[in-house]
Amino acid sequence: MLIVFPYQSGNYPIPNPYYRYMPQRQYYNPYSDTRWLWWHYPIESQGSYRFSPPQQLTFVLVHGSWADAHFWDGVAAELRSQGHTVYTPEYAGHGADPNKNVTHAMITKSVVDYIKQLNLHDIVLVGHSFGGTVIQKVAEQVPDRIKRLVFWDAFVLKDGESLADELPPQTRQGFEQLRTMSKDDTIMLPFELFRALFVNTASTEDAKLFYKSVSPEPAKPLFEKLDLKVFYALPTPKSYVYFYQDNVLPQGEGYGWNPHMSTRLGLFRLIVGDGDHFTDTRTRPAYLALKIYEASRD
Repeated sequence: MLIVFPYQSGNYPIPNPYYRYMPQRQYYNPYSDTRWLWWHYPIESQGSYRFSPPQQLTFVLVHGSWADAHFWDGVAAELRSQGHTVYTPEYAGHGADPNKNVTHAMITKSVVDYIKQLNLHDIVLVGHSFGGTVIQKVAEQVPDRIKRLVFWDAFVLKDGESLADELPPQTRQGFEQLRTMSKDDTIMLPFELFRALFVNTASTEDAKLFYKSVSPEPAKPLFEKLDLKVFYALPTPKSYVYFYQDNVLPQGEGYGWNPHMSTRLGLFRLIVGDGDHFTDTRTRPAYLALKIYEASRD
């Protein structure tokens, strides 16, 4: 039986104690409910609040590993309900594509072709997890079509790195073992690992439900080293959304999402939330939609 220990126990940074915490299952529509508006909009001199509608944006949402485009269904519906335009492309080796023998370049091309075929411009390109490496490469090819890049608990690789280079040694070794055990060069997460790292705030019942949508991930793109010199020369505005209960990477000891990954973006906007890596796309899509909108607006 394979047991993967993703990282050693230790003391990791706690979230900002002044951040407004919103408990699981206790949230409101983030755009229309007045209980949201009152603490987001400034007060007029007469004591009344200034209400302004959300800026209308065009989003392209790029999922990560062990997921497909349906990962975004709830979030996309929330954003569309507020008048935004939302696209959720599928990329090579995922969804209905039976071919798992794909490269990172093939995945990138899927998203680039999607954007070009639909003639999309002025888009907010959002990447989650592995999707961060995808939007890094997509941005190199269609920079004139992108308004802003948003990374949600996503990998921001340095030039010449692979995603695997950013994993703790125990996690990388576990992935390599799982890859060797597969018959088609994929990695399938055992439920125990998925439960502990990806949906750690979910109930056991929800975790089992989420796991039904998990499929084997093509391994090759996770170990490919990427040339990102062009990306690091782009002036495109960037944001990072960090959920501090995300347990996929240890926070500290040279790993983690923020500040380890986020500060590589140079000048960037930071938006903080309280969820984990997967759960909130299903249980709190309005909350996640709000965080993505906050990261994306002017």
